[in-house]
Amino acid sequence: EAEFTRDERENVTILCGGFSLRHDRFVKASCQGLGYNVELIPTPVKADFQAGKEFGNNGQCNPTYFTVGSLVNYLIRLREEGGLSSEDVIKRYSFITTGACGPCRFGMYEAEYRLALRNSGFDGFRVLLFQYQGGLNQSAKKAGLEVNLDFALALLNAVLIGDVLNELAYQIRPYETVSGKTDEVFEKVTQRVCDHMRARDWSQVRKGWASRSIAKFASAMLSEKEVAGVIEQLTGDYYLSVLRECREMIEREIEVDFTRAKPIAKITGEFWAQTTEGDGNFHMFRFIESQGAEVLVEPIMTWIAYLLTQAQTKFADTKGLGAGDDIFSKVKAEFDFRKKDLLLGAVKRVLVREYDRIRNALGGTVHEQVCQMELQRMAHPFYNRKGAGGEGHLEVAKNIYYAHKGLAHMVLSLKPFGCMPSTQSDGAQAAVVSHYPDMVYLPVETSGEGDVNAHSRVQMALGEAKSKCREEFKTCLARAGYSLEEIREFVGAHPKLRNPIQHVPHREGVTGKAASFVLHVAELMTREGYVANIPADQAAFA
Repeated sequence: EAEFTRDERENVTILCGGFSLRHDRFVKASCQGLGYNVELIPTPVKADFQAGKEFGNNGQCNPTYFTVGSLVNYLIRLREEGGLSSEDVIKRYSFITTGACGPCRFGMYEAEYRLALRNSGFDGFRVLLFQYQGGLNQSAKKAGLEVNLDFALALLNAVLIGDVLNELAYQIRPYETVSGKTDEVFEKVTQRVCDHMRARDWSQVRKGWASRSIAKFASAMLSEKEVAGVIEQLTGDYYLSVLRECREMIEREIEVDFTRAKPIAKITGEFWAQTTEGDGNFHMFRFIESQGAEVLVEPIMTWIAYLLTQAQTKFADTKGLGAGDDIFSKVKAEFDFRKKDLLLGAVKRVLVREYDRIRNALGGTVHEQVCQMELQRMAHPFYNRKGAGGEGHLEVAKNIYYAHKGLAHMVLSLKPFGCMPSTQSDGAQAAVVSHYPDMVYLPVETSGEGDVNAHSRVQMALGEAKSKCREEFKTCLARAGYSLEEIREFVGAHPKLRNPIQHVPHREGVTGKAASFVLHVAELMTREGYVANIPADQAAFA
């Protein structure tokens, strides 16, 4: 296939997609801010699954069929409805996707895309493969897509902001007092952030004494402009300013009722299945919400931190291998190890810091990043932390973490039918569940069909989670010492308690938001001298 060169950048549209709806829009806007022509492939539907099976190989996994079919159908629509010939499509468009290695068919995505494109009449269509372990497969001298520091920072902000806004929306929507208001407001918020990302002028970076000084020592890695860009990212508020505006909009336009008890369902599983918001996972997030539960989605940032931690583990395990017996070789090997370990550790800390800055700009109610070393320690007795493939030990670790820490009433693991890495973790989950008998854990394999059966199984698990949530709420309400009507009357008189972005202190042994909320409100009522109208022997604060 022809390469995508720098000279073609103005005339070639880059197609991308595959994350959540909000993530995809932020990635598009960020790349447009860098000067690229970018369009999104729509969220895959079942017709795309069928196209993937028609034009691709047999025996592929669910995400392969959906994503491959989505690209093929998009190009077919360009040809049949847009009036373009196959040659025009090949000339004017390219597609960027990710690749991987290990015991997962994900590593075969690139070959599957090329096969399906050839079988559908688009032989030679340009597929840019972005390997998280090896960069982008294009000539650096004439690259149409420059993977430089600006590109990395643009994608980083798109992913982190998408993570936080996604979780915040899922936190608020189940408790909104006006149905549909959260979606309406977050659409405006998403568009506002997209406009801000698209308007950024990456050429305007302020250089100063700090960037000049650091560039002298880091000249082999970064230029002065790049050092200035990193400093601006770490200290500036270009993104934070618009996020603070968005927070004000959310607080001003949405009102919530946190006295309604709803179980929390944590989503884990295979990367694509736990991220997409369409037919690929049976619209599972919206289905869970329709059943009266709150969804706790998984941030992409966790996957990035996992990759960095695994790289650190690998460096530690191979420390000194290949070094000579002489003292000079040993010292050099030790120095190389320390340098790589410090660099990876610094990158991870910077990413977590940036994630926290975005969280705090939006009120700080979104969960912090989980410590990867703690996840390793939790999972290792059940799943070796050095086992690669898919999310490795993460599925096991997150099940233990969110159940044991009282952050979710149930854990739902979404994965493709026949996914080898997920099957490995499912085997370990049997031991986990036997060790934690109170845990509500459900693995669901997705395919092109089977949504009715999957929804039925989720309903059964949610029934158990709802029962736990109701008992917990009943116990906390008794501890509060006030009736639910009195608490709601107090909330009605205090607008701040109807704010969608308010801090409700998490209590040891309490999982549900409503249970923690009634205890929080009861403390405020007691502090203000509110007198309960229920018998004193039923009041925890009597």
